[in-house]
Amino acid sequence: MKLLLRLWDSVWRPTQVSLRAWALAAVISNAVIITTGAAVRLSSSGLGCDDWPKCSTTSLIASHVSGQTTLNTWIEFGNRLLNYPLVIIAGLAFVACWRYRPGPGDQRRRDLVRLSAVLPLGIVAQAVIGGIVVLTKLNPAMVALHFLLSSGILACAVVLHTRVREGSGPVRPLVRPDLRVLAWLLAGATAVMLAAGTVVTGTGPLAGTQVDSHGHFTTVPRFHLPLVDVTQFHADIAWFISATSLAIVIGLRFSAAPRRARRYGWLMVGGVILQAIIGYAQYFSQLPAGLVWFHVAGAVLLWICALKLYLSTRERLPGAEASVPAGPAPAARAAADTGAN
Repeated sequence: MKLLLRLWDSVWRPTQVSLRAWALAAVISNAVIITTGAAVRLSSSGLGCDDWPKCSTTSLIASHVSGQTTLNTWIEFGNRLLNYPLVIIAGLAFVACWRYRPGPGDQRRRDLVRLSAVLPLGIVAQAVIGGIVVLTKLNPAMVALHFLLSSGILACAVVLHTRVREGSGPVRPLVRPDLRVLAWLLAGATAVMLAAGTVVTGTGPLAGTQVDSHGHFTTVPRFHLPLVDVTQFHADIAWFISATSLAIVIGLRFSAAPRRARRYGWLMVGGVILQAIIGYAQYFSQLPAGLVWFHVAGAVLLWICALKLYLSTRERLPGAEASVPAGPAPAARAAADTGAN
């Protein structure tokens, strides 16, 4: 009971600490749903539930689907079930941001409300797109959109987690302008790399199968692109990210940069090296699903790190209402001036 009361207080009477906890929960839950979605794709379970919003045309929950194993069905259905805690966390985070007041008499933080509103609204959009993915038998363009929208929602959660501990005023740079530009380019390149990764996956063999009206197994739709070429393009972006990360780390080392910015810089360098090892290993070993999953999970972590690195190169000052010291009311000041005269 005490735990429930504390949970209720963290939503209805939020503090900065509890609000950051809800934002962190949103980051973690969105990262988890992306990686479990990748597991669905890579295990050929995308049609484990071949209908939407029901699992099959005859059942709302997991049931036998023609041409799919029981494991495939439960992997897909389990991923759908994870959306319920995701929705709960997103909804409670929004309510907490709506209720949050930095201090007595302060206005609500509209920037936090807007960011948190993206979380539940994005999940609704994801549900619609997910249904289209199933009904179009895993059209690769819709699968890519599904993944990229999840990455966008995750980005909003990451920004929310950072903005909670900042003010609502103007931005103040914490590093040199060139390093901020590099950090911005790094985040942008990481986003492009995620998009390119969906094209590689949508072109490659890890797609899954479906059963036609004659009982024959056929591969789900693919991008009609040369796999070697799209893989090379994806690798070229990774090399650009590697060089940019190294340049940022060197620049931060020889400048007055915050410690957290240097930490995220080194995490980017280490993460890119690990991703390169996994990426080349999976390519030369004919794309085993397990290695590809680790590559996707690593890409999600790199995305979070790239965003955090960019956000750590600046801060937001307190808002105008917080920066103006409270003083006596105009009438009181006038009376005091009259008495002094």
